[in-house]
Amino acid sequence: MKCATHPHVETNLTCAKCGKPICPKCMVQTPVGARCPDCAQLHKLPTYRVSTPYYLRAIGAGLGVAIICGALWGIVARIIPFLYINLLLVPVVGYAIGEVISLSVNRKRGAGLAIVASLLVIVSYLLSIFLPWGLNFHFLDLLALALGIFVAITRLR
Repeated sequence: MKCATHPHVETNLTCAKCGKPICPKCMVQTPVGARCPDCAQLHKLPTYRVSTPYYLRAIGAGLGVAIICGALWGIVARIIPFLYINLLLVPVVGYAIGEVISLSVNRKRGAGLAIVASLLVIVSYLLSIFLPWGLNFHFLDLLALALGIFVAITRLR
């Protein structure tokens, strides 16, 4: 007998529900026996199912926070001319962006939302540099930016 999904594989296994021949590659072990992927009905958890409207909501809310944080970041860094201030400010910016995105999408999580948050941390940093009262670029800022991206990703992963 040949597998229904992989016709080049010989098998003696059949789905416990529909009887379709399945190979070990496509078999899903369930509490009631081996099933084919169609009968097992594997779905992502609802927390990780993020649709387009959620992404649009995340981008909108995150962009608003990124603009506000970027402006405040530039002002605070200009007022307090301490070289390592970015190592303190960027994790706060990353946390704020990640938390607002998480709240705007009803605490959903996923790699796509983490990418959106990390890109918005970069947008916030670029705003803090290019505003008239903004920062000057230092190589230490790249380390701080990586730290902020890490914090934003861990909020949404």
